[in-house]
Amino acid sequence: MHRTAVIFSPEYYKHNPGRDHPESAKRLSAIVKELKQGQLSRSRNWRFVNPDKAGVEEVRFVHKTKYIDYVRALCKSGGGLLDSGDTVVSPESYETALLAAGGALKAASLVIQRDYENSFALVRPPGHHASEISGRGFCVFNNVAIAAKHLLRNCGLERILILDIDSHHGNGTQQIFFQTDRVLYVSLHEDPRGFPGTGFIKEVGEGLGRGYTVNIPLPLRTGDQIYLKAWKEIVIPISLQYKPQFVLVSAGLDCHYADPIGQLSLSAYCYDEIFLSITSLASHLCRGRLALILEGGYGARFVGRIASAAIARLSQAKYQLDDQVPMVPQRLTDKGEKVIKEVKEVQKDYWNLN
Repeated sequence: MHRTAVIFSPEYYKHNPGRDHPESAKRLSAIVKELKQGQLSRSRNWRFVNPDKAGVEEVRFVHKTKYIDYVRALCKSGGGLLDSGDTVVSPESYETALLAAGGALKAASLVIQRDYENSFALVRPPGHHASEISGRGFCVFNNVAIAAKHLLRNCGLERILILDIDSHHGNGTQQIFFQTDRVLYVSLHEDPRGFPGTGFIKEVGEGLGRGYTVNIPLPLRTGDQIYLKAWKEIVIPISLQYKPQFVLVSAGLDCHYADPIGQLSLSAYCYDEIFLSITSLASHLCRGRLALILEGGYGARFVGRIASAAIARLSQAKYQLDDQVPMVPQRLTDKGEKVIKEVKEVQKDYWNLN
């Protein structure tokens, strides 16, 4: 039996935000090329699985009908700017975005049905910046949020953990689940003052959701040491206390030091350790129920290898990484230590943190 489903379709290449746009099909093709030609190409522990398009009624789990209709109409008219910034759609983008949402749904469904132990949805356009009423940050529909809503509404689950490891805060995902305790949203990200302007330490949720949003905004150019310290001292203990029934990961691959957009400085080795920790958490907490959904990651030199490292951990296959660990100035390490301390001080009102 194949252990890991890798959701992918060449149809994802049809979303075209423009020749020089960083969210291009090239980043996804780099991942697929590494999987087909690299070290994992002969492994039988994983396999490609085709996605199905999400229905509009499934997208409505998260997004308002008016917004869905707007995306459809804009694409039908030839495409253009979806927001006032850099989220661009082409004539094919509406259907591709439905397929991306469907890829996330397929990733979750295959695992909950036990057809596969776990999954990684290699989808585009990405999703975690998309809110109920708008797209943003290259994102059209919020794929991971749609998958979470499906698990809650249709699969009888009550507690979903979303781990967001994209370099940028998932403002859309936070907004969607800010007032519920049925989803614990934990995000490690770069200082969000530049973008997206959300994801600060004191944003902890509202109403029933108070305490179920955990933001860890790290200084720009944070390296492996502080990232892993935050993971071990905040993410792991809170996840263990929440006891989720399913783990979803907004798998941004743009925290690597060579990424042209992300402004963190992680090595591929750090990513590998995080993927190992995530699979171990899911195994311990929820019988291995785990689905990763691709978000950012724009450096063609490394995204294939980082994604392959993730799939190797998911599928228990061998994969040899070769990278360097950037030197981080002590002042940045000290700033990171301060952030960790501040996050713990805020979150200790809701969780037991040493």
